[in-house]
Amino acid sequence: MTGRPAAERRDETFPKRERMRRRSEYLRCYREGRRRHGDLMILYAAVNELGDPRLGITVSRKVGNSVVRHLLKRRIREIYRRWNERTQLPAMDLMVHLKPASAQASFSALKKELTRLLATWLPRDGAAS
Repeated sequence: MTGRPAAERRDETFPKRERMRRRSEYLRCYREGRRRHGDLMILYAAVNELGDPRLGITVSRKVGNSVVRHLLKRRIREIYRRWNERTQLPAMDLMVHLKPASAQASFSALKKELTRLLATWLPRDGAAS
């Protein structure tokens, strides 16, 4: 246990309201979502009515065994959770689908690609309404 107060540790969590949790939400994202492709992953995004962005992650067995798949999911969650610009994202469901090449990718490579793909959904500062 660290010497930090409990309130400070709670700020590090990834709350359930920021996660996609139902199969129907994932399927809707696949069907209705817009896609952004990278070498390691595909990012799907579909507007939601909840007011906040939510994250979902899918990894097929083609990527690796369960240990590899869960490690990759934890890494993606951590990258997203610590990404400062996530509060600026519009209300949308974001689903990351990892490709088999992601199994050999370093944490920094995953971070670089995910933040690049996520940044495409940030509102532009000079955009006319």
